[in-house]
Amino acid sequence: MRLIVVAAGTRLPDWVNAGFQDYAGRFTRDYELELKEIALGQRAGSSPPAQAIAKEGEKMLAAIPQGAYVVAMQVGGRNISSEQLAQFLQQRARDGRDVVFCIGGPEGLAPEIDARADFKWSLSALTLPHALARVVVAEALYRAVMIIKGHPYHRA
Repeated sequence: MRLIVVAAGTRLPDWVNAGFQDYAGRFTRDYELELKEIALGQRAGSSPPAQAIAKEGEKMLAAIPQGAYVVAMQVGGRNISSEQLAQFLQQRARDGRDVVFCIGGPEGLAPEIDARADFKWSLSALTLPHALARVVVAEALYRAVMIIKGHPYHRA
């Protein structure tokens, strides 16, 4: 099963890339974690970021494989536990669909991504920087897969 993180931002600090790759490298063939980076839209001085967000949304929609189950990462989304995430992944695996997790840029996701989303997931009531959210999503997905496999990584 492919778990794909589609994230806005391409030039992030080394710790972000290292953190994501550390978790992605732990996955095995039955669950794979991929990253598709989307370039941030051009922000022009003091103008509203709506055009930049729209461009990011277009690129994200293009990066989503056909038939994929789409999860929009949103502060206002649903909070779920690690165990619930494991159940969620098991259900998606039974459906045989890729799961795509969309992480917006500094101003969030385009409305088109929210409209396309099958589910909206909140990592926290806190607003997290989009770079940090990328690493947290990778760890949460790894933890959920370890729960599915009965591995002692998760100690509840």
